[in-house]
Formats: sequence, C-alpha cells, structure tokens
Amino acid sequence: MNGRASADAQLGLAAVWAIAVGGMVGGGIFSTLGVVISSAGHWAALSFVLGGLVAYATGHSLAALTVEKDEAGGIYTFLRDLGFTGLARGSAWVLLAGYVLTCAVYAYTFGAYLGQAIGGPSWLPPAMASAVILAMTGINLRGAGQAAGVEIAIVVVKLAILAALAAFGLAQFEAEKLSIAQQPGLIGIVIGAASVFMAYEGFELLAYDYDEMKDRKRVMRRIMPLAIGSAALIYVLVALAVPMLTGTQAVIEDGEVALSRAGQAALGTPGLIAVTIAAALSTASAINATLFSSARLAREVAQDGGLPGALGRENSEGSPSWAVLLLAAGALALAVMGGLDGLVSGASVVFLLVFGTLNALAVKENVGKRWITLPGAVLALGALAVLVLHMLEVI
Repeated sequence: MNGRASADAQLGLAAVWAIAVGGMVGGGIFSTLGVVISSAGHWAALSFVLGGLVAYATGHSLAALTVEKDEAGGIYTFLRDLGFTGLARGSAWVLLAGYVLTCAVYAYTFGAYLGQAIGGPSWLPPAMASAVILAMTGINLRGAGQAAGVEIAIVVVKLAILAALAAFGLAQFEAEKLSIAQQPGLIGIVIGAASVFMAYEGFELLAYDYDEMKDRKRVMRRIMPLAIGSAALIYVLVALAVPMLTGTQAVIEDGEVALSRAGQAALGTPGLIAVTIAAALSTASAINATLFSSARLAREVAQDGGLPGALGRENSEGSPSWAVLLLAAGALALAVMGGLDGLVSGASVVFLLVFGTLNALAVKENVGKRWITLPGAVLALGALAVLVLHMLEVI
C-alpha cells in the first residue's frame, strides 16, 4: 500500500523512527497510565516492560516477514499471499475494528485533556473529541496524509515534554509512593500489560510504508528495537515518575487526564499547558496517521473483494473517501459514548489477537529468530487469554 506522495518518498531512519514512535506514544501513555496502575499497582512499570517485550517480539516477526516478502503490507497481505484468503479477510476486519477503537481512545483523550485545561460544561470534552476526528477526516479526504517532517517535529516536542515531566517526578522518587490501598498480586502485572497493550500498537503501520523507506531492508531490520525500545523507556519512566508528583491513587482517579494533573503539580499552569499541548499534538497526529493507514488497508481489502466495493473507491484527491468516512464515523460514535477503560481493553484484545497470530505466522514460515518469535506468540496469546478472563471477571 503506497500512501505518501513521491515528494515524501525515501524515508530515512529518523523519519521511520518518528512515525513508529509517534504511532505508539501517540496517545497511549496519556490515556492508559491510570488503567495500568489500577491493575498492577506498584508493578505498573513492569507491566509496561512486559508489554514492550511482546511488542518487540511482534516487531521482530513483522520486520522478518516484510523483508522476506520484500513488499509493503501487513498480516492481511502475508496471509493473502500464502493462500489463507478467509483468514486474511478475517484479520483485516479485526484490525480495522482495532483501529476504530484506537482512534476513539485518542479522540476521547484529546477531548479530556483540552476539557481539563479549558474548563467548562460537561459536553465540552465529547465536543472536542468529535471536532478532532472531523478535522483529521477532512485532512485525509484532501489526500494530505502524513508528512514525515511534521511527524518528527511532533514526536520531538512531546518526548521533550514527557522527559521533563519524568525528570521532575524521578527527582522526588520514593518507592513507597507507588503502592495503592489494595495492591494486586503478581497476576496484576500481566493484567496491566494486557489491558494497555494498545499503547504499543502503532509500529505495525511501518509495514504499510515499507516501499518508501530508503535502504528498506536494512531500515526495517533496525527500526523495531529502536522504536519499541524508545516507547517502552518513556512509558516506564513516566509510570515511575507521575505518582511522585500527584500520588498513585490520584493517578487512578484522574484517569485520562492524570498527566496534565502531574504537569500542573510540577510547574503549575505552565506545566498543565505544556502537557495539554503534548497530549493534543500526540492524539491528533495519531488519529491522522491511523485513519490514513487503516483506510488504505480497507481499500486494498475491498479491491480484493473482502469488503464492499465502495470502500475501495478514491475521490479526486486519491483518498479512499468512503473508507475514511466509515472508519471516522465509528471512531466518533465510540469516542462520544466514552468509557475509557472499555475502549482501551477492547483495543488491546484486538491487537493481542492480531500480534499473536503474526508471531505464529513468523514461526510457521520460519523467518526471524525462533527464540524471539515463538515466545512472542505464546506471550501475546497468553496475555490475550488473561485479559479476556479479567474482562469476564473470572480473575
């Protein structure tokens, strides 16, 4: 799937890293910190480490499969080309559902942070969430897509703000501040990692941009540990630092705006504004990138006969307009309905299922390092089982 215009082709390592990190940190840490701490308590940082290990194994499998096939795509393309047509179409449906849930989480977070900063009536956050989806939909319908230079700038800004927040918190580090009143057992680490696994989705979008990478095989092999490692490091530092600024219980209670409260605790109003800007830039760019890539996935599946033909049609700007509109409408409806925990967990179920399958496919095709791909499949599918049981209140 070749999405960008030729003027933006030949993406170097820095641009590819920014796209991957932007996709992962594009709202994940802003919206999910309270969710993982409520599940894992003082083990929250380990939950992010465990999630990072599963993400790394999956990134390794994705890179190995992409380089082996030497074509842009993802799990849908891999399964289709191997003759698993039904499974490929099923994976596309599941992935598209995951992307809709993810866009809803990002939009919900966007509205929550701006609503927190501005104040105002209760309808303001959902109105802001709707506005950002409509704005990003307009950009995609115009065929603007993603601009690598803009993405690099946004990633640098938000990482600088998150790093400053982490530095303020870690300067006051006291281990006892990480505990919560009812500390979960060690299974909480797995539940926490599984519940927020959507915070690591985003790196798989690189498979759609493979054709436009400079020295693509070399870059694809190198990028996964760099990008996933960067995201995991930020998540761990923030998970350890933010409770130092506001208290762990406050992080849980503040939920989706926990980081803005921490920024306010660190630097007052300037801190609140800085974190709000980072969250707004992050989530808006992530919605744009996710709509961009997922609409093109829908177009490809539609052209193969796996989705209604209308979703494969392009407007005069070269955008798969009906696919963009349908995905955006689903995300808008879910974002307005709210319920952050449910949206995050639902998206995590989808991506654990897809990523477990991707690792299993790498094992089957004997690509990559088996000591990475096989544990990746086991850990992803095991975490999926734990999350489903937790959502059903069995554990």
